[in-house]
Amino acid sequence: MAIRTDAPTRREQILKEAARLFAERGFHGVGVDEIGAAVGISGPGLYRHFPGKDAMLAELLVGISEQLLTGAKRRLAEADGSAGSEAVLDSLIEGHIDFALDDRPLITLHDRELDRLRDADRKMVRQLQRQYVELWVGVVREVYPAVAEPSARSAVHSVFGLLNSTPHLGRPGSLPGRTVTASLLHRMARGAFAAVGEE
Repeated sequence: MAIRTDAPTRREQILKEAARLFAERGFHGVGVDEIGAAVGISGPGLYRHFPGKDAMLAELLVGISEQLLTGAKRRLAEADGSAGSEAVLDSLIEGHIDFALDDRPLITLHDRELDRLRDADRKMVRQLQRQYVELWVGVVREVYPAVAEPSARSAVHSVFGLLNSTPHLGRPGSLPGRTVTASLLHRMARGAFAAVGEE
């Protein structure tokens, strides 16, 4: 994912703090006043940006699914035949690792709170995720043409499970450093895909 150089908007600040607090204490364990205090505004002031906590949760979970899919499509478009499928797969892995290391609260939030979304929002998240998976499946099968589609899909889901394990790796300060962790995750992801390619 691209690294932003501009300052986050107030709305983005609210979402970031909401994600952190929801991940730490659960959706129902956090009040609007606490989210407001975390960004320096009154709880009621949040209603100028969001109608309520449900809307924040929906924007967080739908939003990150959209970002992952958009980022993956951009990486494929940037390759545009100029890079081999191995390089494209590496690029997809790098993008997901950026998410897994930089947005750890959203992984926790997805695991714990997805069922709290309204049906329409939950269906949107699932639809975006399916598109994201299928994009990866296509690239994996270009790298490993002998791998059947169901096996490729299982491998993609397994690699996502591996990469999305970052919330369980310990506190952010306890990891060996972002660069080292990213490199380790990348090698492990490629190893998993190589294993399915040996079938």
